[in-house]
Amino acid sequence: MLDVLGHQVFRRLFAAQVVALAGTGLLTVALGLLAYDLAGADAGAVLATALAIKMVAYVAVAPLIAALTDRLPRRAVLITADAVRAAVALLLPFVGQTWQIYLLIFVLQAASATFTPAFQAMIPAVLPDESDYTRALSLSRLAYDLEALLSPLLAAAALTVVGYHSLFLGTLAGFLASALLVLTTPLPAIAPPDRSRPLIARVLTGARVLGSHPALRGLLALNLVVASGTGLVMVDTVVFVRDLLHGTDTGTAVALGCFGAGSMLVALLLPGLLADLPERSLMLTGATVVPAALLFSALLPAVRPGPGVGWTILVAAWLALGAGTSMISTPAARLLRRHSGEPGRQAVFTAQFSLSHACFLLTYPIAGWVAAAAGHTFSMVVLALLATLGSITAARVWPAHQPAAAAVLVR
Repeated sequence: MLDVLGHQVFRRLFAAQVVALAGTGLLTVALGLLAYDLAGADAGAVLATALAIKMVAYVAVAPLIAALTDRLPRRAVLITADAVRAAVALLLPFVGQTWQIYLLIFVLQAASATFTPAFQAMIPAVLPDESDYTRALSLSRLAYDLEALLSPLLAAAALTVVGYHSLFLGTLAGFLASALLVLTTPLPAIAPPDRSRPLIARVLTGARVLGSHPALRGLLALNLVVASGTGLVMVDTVVFVRDLLHGTDTGTAVALGCFGAGSMLVALLLPGLLADLPERSLMLTGATVVPAALLFSALLPAVRPGPGVGWTILVAAWLALGAGTSMISTPAARLLRRHSGEPGRQAVFTAQFSLSHACFLLTYPIAGWVAAAAGHTFSMVVLALLATLGSITAARVWPAHQPAAAAVLVR
């Protein structure tokens, strides 16, 4: 897997990804603690609202910005997005009301919705060989997982000597370092798409490609499975640890790290797994693990066990959710690369980015608002049913045996 780091351009871009992810990981912990500080037991609802706003930015902003900036230099787009994210991180420690969280989160995530698809679409041009690209995907997934594992632990260590507001400074440093690495890296030239068509047609280009092939239609259904598992972890971890298990801020960070550890295990095994299994088999296996783990996690608020049993349930469920969602998310980029042409590849990655996050507009409110109104057990059963629905739909629209398809060339 590490052989791909011998490619200088990818190595520098990967370093930019890592430092930005480290900052984002600190932000995740700090934002949860800030929400709890402002809203107490209602922190889940506050986080659900903030994360729903994040998804609105991803869904509404990403395709539009991609269409408007498709002829701008990639370097300028990426650096500007990092600069905006750094500015928001600088302001977050001064937040005193929940509406300020919502406003800054929208700006921050609009910038992320600009950065991430442009960054992801550039990697296939850097690594045209599929085996290299597969190793890069595993390494990228590993970076996400290490962030989910190590950033909370780093946050836990920092919280022993400083307040959580200081974690936002780590976020600021991560985005600034990412911008510097992008600035000093020679980026590949990418052929610009045809801009003779109307803006709305260009905005919808990627969605058209996603609907053009059974494998990509299956991926769209699997996005709901990923959103169901991840939504529970992102919204309710702090509430489960603090209110049900009577844990500390450090416990919250460790619990989030368990989710990352499960995903990291899959990332380490992925190159070998994909050498023996088709993407469909691996991804549908993950789609079976996620609803099972969601139902298992429903035991936590349902039976209200002692702290020892409660932590066992939480750790096991979070590990399984991390592994299951990674089985789906990590191979997804291989499907996108295979069924898109280079001139319009960013549109396809952007459409997947946008539509996958649209699912969180459903799962985050269920994990937060429905849990607050009807209880956590009910909300987790609903999320398990949604994940099951996504899994069944994907298996039906993505047949096991299908003729190989050429890439859809997007103008």
